[in-house]
Amino acid sequence: MLVSRFWFQEMNETLVLPGWQCSALIVVRVGLLLALMSVGHAQECFSGSEIDTPTARVVRSAAQQYFNMSVQGDVAGLKANALPAIAANFGGIESAVVSNKQYFAQEQPTETRIFVLDATNSKATWQRADFYCGIYNSPDRVGFAIPNLPPGRYAITMAKVGGKDPVTLTLILADDGKNSWKLAGYYARRNSIGDHDGQWFLSKAREFKAKGQTLNAWFYYLTAWDLLAPVDFMSTPQLDKITDEIQASRPPNLPNASAPLELNAGGKSFKVEELAAVSVGPDFDLREVCNS
Repeated sequence: MLVSRFWFQEMNETLVLPGWQCSALIVVRVGLLLALMSVGHAQECFSGSEIDTPTARVVRSAAQQYFNMSVQGDVAGLKANALPAIAANFGGIESAVVSNKQYFAQEQPTETRIFVLDATNSKATWQRADFYCGIYNSPDRVGFAIPNLPPGRYAITMAKVGGKDPVTLTLILADDGKNSWKLAGYYARRNSIGDHDGQWFLSKAREFKAKGQTLNAWFYYLTAWDLLAPVDFMSTPQLDKITDEIQASRPPNLPNASAPLELNAGGKSFKVEELAAVSVGPDFDLREVCNS
């Protein structure tokens, strides 16, 4: 992987990332990571043998149907099978399908995990519904914290697709009351950048942290999370540990609008208000929100 290095004198650190460009919009998911650690009211979650056979069969069939539509780029078919509220605002899902169908087409899923979530014990939308699956203190436990969830019964399916560019497709399905499961959420997330997976980025983050390179550690930690977590609203013992490390590694001098970082490049001076590491195809880039 080709790497460009930027020396930030104010931070006394060489930033090890492939490239940089100014951007008008950056989204960093740290707030969502921290939200997973707060206490909420738990609903019921079922997984594995806890799911009755008819439900497991229908959910698995629906997940496979929607995966096949994704491989074909059948946006219209997915939209027709979505909840009305989702179908009315389908642009994000359409973009995810079009951007990732080449990865879905590499091969059939090597593994599909299913969770059934019961959030029926309320008459109003849950501000945040928490679900704990499995034995709480076990290494295999899984948690979900889903904001603004209407009452109902849901399923989460996670299909892992191997190949040169592995990807995970996570779907939220909603039971329409007849054990017919409609599309209620769609999340495609790549599991590697180039030849490097999430574990590689996590190891590099820890190396940078040990060397006192806080900026490098920060960006590699966040990238490791993105590659290892199928969705941001999921927690596992491994992901909880990474979240703890991310919190402890946040640099105190990250640039912001009120305290920008001065950067000179190409004969021009920029005021960097935000830094983020992002993946673009096989590349790992540095983007800045900045004013010239």
